[in-house]
Parts: sequence; C-alpha cells; structure tokens
Amino acid sequence: MALGRRRLLIGFAGAGGLALAGWGWARELAPPPTPATIRFDPTPGTQDVEPRSLGTVTVTDGTLRSVEWIDETGRSLPGVSAPDHRTWTSAEPLGYGHTYTAKAVAQGETGDVAATTTCATVRPQQIIDVSLRSSNLVELAENDTYGVGFVLVAHFDEPVDRTAAERYLKVTTQPAVAGAWYWLDDQNAHWRPEHYHAPGTRITIAAEFFGRALGDGRYGSRDQQVSVTIGPAHVAVADDDTKQIEVFDNGNLVRTMPTSMGMGGTAVVGGRVMSFWTRPGIYTVLDRNDPVIMDSATYGLPTNSALGYRTSINHAVRISHDGIFVHELAASMWAQGNTNVSHGCLNLSPADATWFYDFVIPGDVVEVRNTGGEPLDIWHNGDWSIPWTDWLRGGGHT
Repeated sequence: MALGRRRLLIGFAGAGGLALAGWGWARELAPPPTPATIRFDPTPGTQDVEPRSLGTVTVTDGTLRSVEWIDETGRSLPGVSAPDHRTWTSAEPLGYGHTYTAKAVAQGETGDVAATTTCATVRPQQIIDVSLRSSNLVELAENDTYGVGFVLVAHFDEPVDRTAAERYLKVTTQPAVAGAWYWLDDQNAHWRPEHYHAPGTRITIAAEFFGRALGDGRYGSRDQQVSVTIGPAHVAVADDDTKQIEVFDNGNLVRTMPTSMGMGGTAVVGGRVMSFWTRPGIYTVLDRNDPVIMDSATYGLPTNSALGYRTSINHAVRISHDGIFVHELAASMWAQGNTNVSHGCLNLSPADATWFYDFVIPGDVVEVRNTGGEPLDIWHNGDWSIPWTDWLRGGGHT
C-alpha cells in the first residue's frame, strides 16, 4: 500500500511538474513591451532641405504627446497632429535659410520616449520674383477680361534658367488649346496659342516658384495663380491700300473708318535714323488715354526739330510700346482715306475715334496691312506677327 501510494504521489507530482513547465514556457513566449519609435522628416542632420518641404514627425508603436519644431530665432513652427496622434505635420513649408531643432515625446508600452533632431533649409544666393502681365505690362487681376489677342507675359526681375523656369509656369485653358512660350531674353517670356483665342475662353496661369531652383543659386519667391477671361472677338483691319480701318465684332463688320497712317520714309535726327512708317503686322490694344500728351522727344525726336511735336490728343488707343496710337485728329481729316501724313499713328475723325475708344479693350486686335517699313517687332507688341513655326522655336509646349 505504501508503495502504491508513493507511485501515485510521484505520478501526481510528475503531472504537476509538467503543468508548471507548460506555464513557464507560455511566459517565455509572451512578447516584451515595445518602446515607441519616433521618426523625423527631413532626416536628422540634413542640410539644404527643399524650402517647400513640410516638417513631419511619425510614431510607430505609440502616440505623440508633444512636438516642438523651432527655428533659429526661437519661433515655433505651427503644426497639426493627426486624429490618431501618430503623426504631426507642419502647417507651413520649412522656407528659406532656416535652421530647425525639433523635439518630440511619444508614449508607448514602456512609457515616454523623447527624441531630438536638427536640419537646415536652402539658403539662396538670390530670391527672384515673377510678374504675370498682359502685353500692356500691367499685372493681371483675377477675372480681368481681355481681347482675343491676349498674350501672357512672365517678367522675372532677374535672369533665370529658361528650362527650369518654364517647368513651373503652367497655363491651362477652358476649352483646352495648345500654346507655347517664347523667350525674348532670360527675363521675359511670352505665351500664346497659334491662333487668336476663342471668345469666352478661361485662361488660368499658375506660377509655382516658391522654393524652386532657377539656376545659379537663384530661387523663386512665391507661388501665384490668376485667371482671366477672353471677351468678344474685336478685330480691326487697317489696310494702307484703301486707307480704311474695318472693325469686326465676332466676325461681323460693324464700322468702316477712313484713316491716315505713317507718311513713310526716314530721317536722321541726332545721329539716329527715325522711321515714319506704320509698321505692318498684328498689333493688340495696350491701353487707352483721353487725353494723352504726345511728345516726340520720348522716342528721340526733339520737340523743337522740324518734325518734332508735343500736343494733347483725345481718344487715343495705344497699340505699340514705341508710341503708335489709333487716335483722334481733326486736323488730318482732309487726308483720312486718301493720304498718309502722320508720324506713324493711325489718325481718325473725332466721331470715329470716340467710337473706337469706347469699343475696344486691352488685347483686342489691330491688323495693319500693306504698309512699308520693317515688320512689327515683338518688342514693340508684335507677338502675333511671328509665324507659329518660329514661335515654337522660342519655347516649348505647355
């Protein structure tokens, strides 16, 4: 009996021993507590961080308790935590020329974990701005209306790398139409389609230059976006063969006006060759003045010379940057329709000039045909005079 009981006790003890061994084995397989892990972006210690970048903090195996992202002046970069408190993102880009120190505290299974990082953003040699204009060199304003000859002008205040700059100049139209940039030099780019815009077209220009490298250590100062609308198709055709200006509204002839254009020929004044032709080409309306003071000295012809002048002119519509206007001049009505007597402007009667002044808006088209002299140059407002194949050689498609 004693032996049997001993065996039973041993057997019981053995079973108990196995059970205890099983419990210990289960305890060894249980994973240990996991500490929270904090990750910063940009990577700690990074130099020349892109200014458009945002600062971010991400936590694995835990949640954020606090974040401080402070620049060299002691200013805290504002930011927002995600609803699950696993990420924090700055509310603004990191910007130019800053050195940041970021600190974060996260809570995990082992308790709080803290981490610190530093980074520095690009410090440009020069910051460049761009002005978005029409051909009249006036800044575009949201919802402005222009004529079908509208040309977009991007003017940079310093030279830029053309390829880099064009990458961040985006033009979209509704309805869609292909267009291209033409660079006059490293500071001025013009955009237009092959043909005049369709009335009602909506054009949106986005210049996304903040934080963008523009060559030789230069960077863009800001992002801009503006939309303009194209109005009715106003096209005036001035033909030197007939000495008439025919004005069309959406393809319909609405007025015919006798005119007197440039008398032609040249003269040497002060060592400069002055031309008195109304140069042939496609102009657009730049602006209107009533009155405007016309002074020949502004383009090198002294007021007191034989051909000089300084006078006040009513109802003047400017169509070139070198002083060509469509304007009122009662004194030349005897010549309008038969003889060219002006220095280059297109003279009209008071009634016709008043009507035309009230009819046009910037971007409307004035085509001058069959006159002498050199063709209209792009610097003088001759964008549409450049053949499309030549225009494409000046820049790429949008």
